[in-house]
Amino acid sequence: MKKLDQLKKMTTIVSDSGEFEEIKKYLPTDATTNPSLILAAATKPEYQFLIEEAIQWGKGKAKNKSDVIEAIIDKLFVNFGLEILKIIPGRVSTEVDARLSFDVEASVEKARHLIGLYEAAGIDRKRILIKLATTWEGIQAAGILEKEGIHCNMTLLFSLAQAIGCAQAGATLISPFVGRILDWYKKSEGKDSYPAEQDPGVVSVTQIYNYYKKMGIKTQIMGASFRNAEEITELAGCDLLTIAPKLLEELRVAEGDVPKKLDAEAAKKMDIAKISLDEKSFRWMLNEDAMATDKLAEGIRNFAKDLIKLEKIIEQRM
Repeated sequence: MKKLDQLKKMTTIVSDSGEFEEIKKYLPTDATTNPSLILAAATKPEYQFLIEEAIQWGKGKAKNKSDVIEAIIDKLFVNFGLEILKIIPGRVSTEVDARLSFDVEASVEKARHLIGLYEAAGIDRKRILIKLATTWEGIQAAGILEKEGIHCNMTLLFSLAQAIGCAQAGATLISPFVGRILDWYKKSEGKDSYPAEQDPGVVSVTQIYNYYKKMGIKTQIMGASFRNAEEITELAGCDLLTIAPKLLEELRVAEGDVPKKLDAEAAKKMDIAKISLDEKSFRWMLNEDAMATDKLAEGIRNFAKDLIKLEKIIEQRM
């Protein structure tokens, strides 16, 4: 049995792509998008019909230019989500504007709007995950939205502090970024590589997984942002793993055993202390983690940058 087939028996596989043919090829349960993936897809000829539809729709929804572009972008994100939902049996993740990462009210309003667009297209909100950056404000927004039946996928997550905050808010799912953690430590420690089991990203997600399962937390864990296939197989048994097409293909053809590395029953027997966080203790715990602080800020900046590029493409098309 190939490695990908073995993984599917232990873990829900999610496609980390905005490209439909790639999603069809690997038959994932769920799919996730972000501004960078949508930007990459939006430049390709086969997706121009989605942009055109969004532009025509958005022009009738607002009067001034900036509001029209915002309306078009929202509809474009939903258009991609709608097409992906035709392919997969599960859920698609759609991201809130990264520039709202420190604004609870605006994040909540944007999430409600996106869900409204999906529901207007006949999609049950249960099939949508709203992605929010895991800032303190993002966590508070998730707490509000979850109470309304709007399920959240907490992204740009790099630390146990962020994971505990999300659990306290009742978030549906968290997406710890394995590869970006590795990137930071390679640069910080001057290393070219780590053994798979010592990979800092793998170690971080394993810690979060064991904490969640020990405490009986229902929030799901979806490892994300992988740099190599070994990081993925080291997290076999994680609730979900979202994987880019290139690595999905590598695993699809690769042979060899994939043993289960993460085990909920084993975690329940571990000696792990419970941590409760308020805003002050959350901010301090995150501040004390230089990697998580750096990568959270960088991730927000980069998603915002790609969203601005997408807005410029829309403006030119108009």
